[in-house]
Amino acid sequence: MIEGFGKEIQAVWDIGVFGTNLGEIFQAMGIFFLFILARRIFFRTTMKSLKLLAKKTETDVDDQVIAALEHPLEFAFVVIGLYFAGQFVTLSDTAIHLLAQLVRSLIALTLFWAIYRVVDPLSSLFDRAIGLFGSESMHETVKGFFVKLIKAIIVCLGIAAIFQEWGFNVAAVLGSLGLVGMAVALGAQDFIANMFAGLTIFLDRLFEKGNWIKSPDVEGNVEAIGFRATKIRRFDKALVTIPNAKLANEALINYSRMTQRRIYWSIGVEYRTTQDQLRAIIRDISEYLHSHPNFETDPKKTKTFVFLDTFGASSIDIMLYCFTKTTVWGEWLAVKEALAYKIKEIVEGHGTAFAFPSTSLYVESLPLGIPEAFTPPNPSQPHLPNP
Repeated sequence: MIEGFGKEIQAVWDIGVFGTNLGEIFQAMGIFFLFILARRIFFRTTMKSLKLLAKKTETDVDDQVIAALEHPLEFAFVVIGLYFAGQFVTLSDTAIHLLAQLVRSLIALTLFWAIYRVVDPLSSLFDRAIGLFGSESMHETVKGFFVKLIKAIIVCLGIAAIFQEWGFNVAAVLGSLGLVGMAVALGAQDFIANMFAGLTIFLDRLFEKGNWIKSPDVEGNVEAIGFRATKIRRFDKALVTIPNAKLANEALINYSRMTQRRIYWSIGVEYRTTQDQLRAIIRDISEYLHSHPNFETDPKKTKTFVFLDTFGASSIDIMLYCFTKTTVWGEWLAVKEALAYKIKEIVEGHGTAFAFPSTSLYVESLPLGIPEAFTPPNPSQPHLPNP
C-alpha cells in the first residue's frame, strides 16, 4: 500500500501543472529568483560604482542618465530571469511560442522604456541646436516642446513594436486607418490647428514662459505652453487656459519685450502762471529727465518731450513724454513716484500751483423775471388787507 501511494505521488510530480513536471517548475522558479538576487547584487555593487564614477565628472548628464536607466535595468533582470527559467521547463509548442512572444514583448518594452527615460537627461544636448531661439526661458520652452514630441513618438513606436510581436500587421492597420482618416481629421481639426499654432508660437517667438502678455481675452504671466493650449496666470492668481490657435490669431501685446517703459502725463497748472514761470518749469523738468540715470534720453533709442501743449478748460497743460530704463513694474512705479514728487517741487518752487477742474456760470437773464424786493412789516402801522 505504501508503495502504491508512492507511485501516486510520483505520478502527481511527473504530471505537475499543465503537464509540466513539478521538478522542472521548481527548478525554473529557482533560476528566476536567482536572477532577482543577482539584480540586487548588481545594483549594490556595479551600479553603486558607476554612480560614484559619474559624480567625479564635471557634467551632470551622466548622473542623470544612470538614474534614468535604473528602473529599466531592474526590469531587465526580470525579463532575463523569465527567459532562462523558460529554458528549463518542458512546454508544448503553443506554450513555447507564447513564452517567446511574451519575452520579446517585454524586451521591446524595456528598450523603449529606457529610451523614453533618457530623453530628459539628454535633452541638454538640444541647447546648442536651439540656440537661435534667444533667451534662456525660450530655450526651455522650445526644448520642453520637442522633448514631449520625441516622447510621444517613442511611445507610439514602442506600442507598434509590441503589437507586431503578437501578430498584428501594424502597416496594414495604419493603411486601413486611411479609410477613416477624413473623419478623424474632421474630429481632430481643432487639436491639429492648436498644435500648428503652438509651433507658430515657438518658431515666431511670440512669447515664452514667464512673459507678461495681454490679449483681448486675458492678461497675465505665461506659465506653460503645451501642444494644445497655453496656461496664463492672471494677476488675481486665477489660471486661464487658452487654445494656441486663439492666441496665435489675435492681436497680442508682450509687455516683457519692452525695451523701455513709457511715462505719458498731462500736467495742468493754473492760468495765473506767467510765461517766465512756464518756461522755467519746462526747463527744470527737462533737465531733471536728462540728468537722472533712471530715464532713457538717448535720441537714438527713445524720444523725450516736455512742451507746453494746450490751453485746457481750467488749466494750462504741459505734455510730459519720457521713458524709464527699467521695465520691471515695481521699479517703474518707484521711478514714476520720484518723478511726481520732483514735478510738484518744481511747480511749487516757481510760485505757482496745479490747476483743478472748475466751472464758472454766467447768468445774463433770469427766466422768471426780476424778483420783488422784500420789505419787512412796520409794527407801528396797522396791517391792512390787500385789495
